[in-house]
Amino acid sequence: MKRYIVFLLIPLCIAAILPCRLNAVDVVLNDAPAKVFFSPDGGAARGILREIGQATREVLVQAYLFTSRPIQSALLKAQKRGINVEVILDKNEQKNSKYITAKALRAGGVTVWLDDRHASAHNKIVIIDRETVITGSFNFTYAAESKNAENVLIIRSQNLAGHYTDNFLNHRRHSRKY
Repeated sequence: MKRYIVFLLIPLCIAAILPCRLNAVDVVLNDAPAKVFFSPDGGAARGILREIGQATREVLVQAYLFTSRPIQSALLKAQKRGINVEVILDKNEQKNSKYITAKALRAGGVTVWLDDRHASAHNKIVIIDRETVITGSFNFTYAAESKNAENVLIIRSQNLAGHYTDNFLNHRRHSRKY
């Protein structure tokens, strides 16, 4: 019995010491088409590439690890087609990465931001034309597609994309341009 009481009191004490901020947004996804991909070798990278290739106005990316040459190339091609492409990367991962994705993207005209406000800017998000959200555990790396057990979820919902875009813009405000 004592163990049970202590177990219940610990979360209450933690909640009293560290109050939680719940900034959840309620979104109803009725009739929002979605695709799910799994890796390894489940087509996740191909799904992301297809969506970037179909962008008509804008591609916003938040990434922790980003070493995928095919995704980098797709973003550069989108930029050349006149699509507004902006990328927010984790500052520490780019500094430590042997692949200098930020440099390559910037050289191709993509606006690159470095987020150093957080211990890890651990997002894995692509927002396309403010209508489609790509998210999941999938880092934008070769290993994510070929070696790791990962998932990608592509959801077509202006409502959801609006919330993700707001979050992107909030992170962009505190990031510094590369």
